[in-house]
Amino acid sequence: MKLMSNVLAGIAMLLPTLVQAQSFSESALLFSRIKPAGSARIMGMGGVQTSLGGDYSSAQSNPAGLGMFNRSEFTISPGFFSAVTDSKFLGNTTTDSKTNLHVPGFSLVFQTEKDGRMGFLSGTFAISYNRINNFNENFSYEGDNTTNSIIDYFIEDAYGYSDSEFNTNGALHNTVTWLGYQNYLIEEDDGYPGEYFSVIGGFPYQSETVQYRGNQGQWNLSYGANLSDKVFLGAGLGLTTLRFSSKKTFRETFEGEPLNTIRLEEELNIRGSGINATLGVIGRPLDFIQLGVSYTTPTLYSITDVYSAFMATNWNNFDYYGDGSKILSSVSDQTDEFISEYSLRTPGRLSAGAAIFINNKGFVSADVDLVNYAGARYSSGLSGISFSSDNNTIKESYQTTANFRLGGEFRWDKLRFRAGGSYMPDPFRTEQNNSSRQITSITGGVGYRTKKFYADFALVFSKGANTYRPYRVNSATSPLVTMDNQTSFGMITVGFPF
Repeated sequence: MKLMSNVLAGIAMLLPTLVQAQSFSESALLFSRIKPAGSARIMGMGGVQTSLGGDYSSAQSNPAGLGMFNRSEFTISPGFFSAVTDSKFLGNTTTDSKTNLHVPGFSLVFQTEKDGRMGFLSGTFAISYNRINNFNENFSYEGDNTTNSIIDYFIEDAYGYSDSEFNTNGALHNTVTWLGYQNYLIEEDDGYPGEYFSVIGGFPYQSETVQYRGNQGQWNLSYGANLSDKVFLGAGLGLTTLRFSSKKTFRETFEGEPLNTIRLEEELNIRGSGINATLGVIGRPLDFIQLGVSYTTPTLYSITDVYSAFMATNWNNFDYYGDGSKILSSVSDQTDEFISEYSLRTPGRLSAGAAIFINNKGFVSADVDLVNYAGARYSSGLSGISFSSDNNTIKESYQTTANFRLGGEFRWDKLRFRAGGSYMPDPFRTEQNNSSRQITSITGGVGYRTKKFYADFALVFSKGANTYRPYRVNSATSPLVTMDNQTSFGMITVGFPF
């Protein structure tokens, strides 16, 4: 059954999915933590771009750089992405990978000469697209849990509610705990209303497979102006798209119990669109120095998500009531499909950069971005819907960070050689589960340039860490998966000036 635009039901459904799915605060960070993006030229130099120009990447990062174009051009940038994840759980390590081909960049740049009055030498309008986040990832884990089961989560989650709350209009209807109840994994204690128990007393072998898919992309409509080859001004409008989906299959296997297996499947699909604006300026105080500053406003997203879950259990022909009235063999049930609509504001970004040119042999450049991840906010236009708890969690959990990029280019005739790196610090105020969420990248690239054609190639290698909990119980032994992530990204930008 589909409940179109039923935000209240959707949010009520999504909150219990903290057992397996992303929380609102986690999603806010995921969609706010934008990684360096741009052409192969820019990516080969660690993503530095705030003080540079003459590249379509400026349309997103600092539109003032468009003012440095001296001709029009068309570009396209095909690429590949590979993610390898090592997951550690209860002494076991599992390695998974995911690779996909895509087109992370595209642009049309139109440059026009001006008459030079008041120093206005030229102007450039650009239409560009950049993929600013890639969510494609697979990971899995498995191991013997000798302290708890997901059944313990169901028992704790149901505490204080009567079994009538599992009915159609009850508070627990269509939750993951409701699925556990429908599969006879928990039952209210007749002698103690509001307390629950399970006929399963042993501990399971646990495993889960997780697939993340999707990306964030941004179209930019930007303009940059050249004033006397000394000052460059720019402004742009960003139109963003958001696509994220997760498919999770969690399993528990028991030995010597009435129950053989539990299988819980969850699907979450998130779609959104947003808008932001960017203003920038680049100054050239000396012929060999360029300084740039840009500001991107918070992005305002309109989001729709769809959630559903399914649970199946396999029993040993268990006589549940002990009187032959209910023999359990194969049991299953599923939730309704819920559609939720809400808004998300991701934080803005203040960037500054500098570039030093070494005659005609090349340059080195550095950027820094200030991003307040604690500034992300959810909202809903419907009365009675409040995200205050989630927004407080975001405010208390995250902090402002300074993201750094450093890179350079060496020129030899028609060839270009590039290298760089970037560093994104941990966005959490305190270290989470003894794991830092910093991301470090090393980049390199080469290019070939002529008057009528150019081609650039770049490789980006990144490393980071993460943690994942399949569910939480009121105990220090809630299962925890620690993950080491390595990504490889390669792209080619082909340009045709005209």
